[in-house]
Order: sequence, then structure tokens, then C-alpha cells
Amino acid sequence: MGLGGISMWQLLIILLIVVMIFGTKRLKNIGSDLGGAIKGFKKSMDEDSPENADNMQKKEIESESDETPTATKSAEKEKNDH
Repeated sequence: MGLGGISMWQLLIILLIVVMIFGTKRLKNIGSDLGGAIKGFKKSMDEDSPENADNMQKKEIESESDETPTATKSAEKEKNDH
């Protein structure tokens, strides 16, 4: 007895029918697409971990501090121009 009351022979027959309908090349493409999607999902989950969240906040703070002097300089330049 296999999965949910389906025997091994029935699973093999279903697999054979699927291969005949879709073909091996198309099934390979579907498998690689599914693998890429899972890899992308895992990568995004790793980026959302608490350690990475702290790093992202630090990078945001650094980028904001980098932007502030240029904004101040441009404001000072406009004051001097008027």
C-alpha cells in the first residue's frame, strides 16, 4: 500500500501518463523553475532574519547620514546664490 491507499503500481502508471502528456523536457523545465522558486524563497527568508534586519537598519542609518551633508550643502549654496 502506498500513499493514501494508492499502490506503487498505480503511482507508476500515473507517472507514465504524466510523462507521456507533458514530455520529459517540459517536466525538466517545470522542475528547474520550481527549484529556482524555492531557492529564491529561502534567500528572501534569510534576508528577513533578525541578524540581517539589524544590518539593514545600520545601512539605512549610514545612507541617511551620507545624504544629509549633501542636502545641507545644496541648501547653503541656494542661500549664497540669493
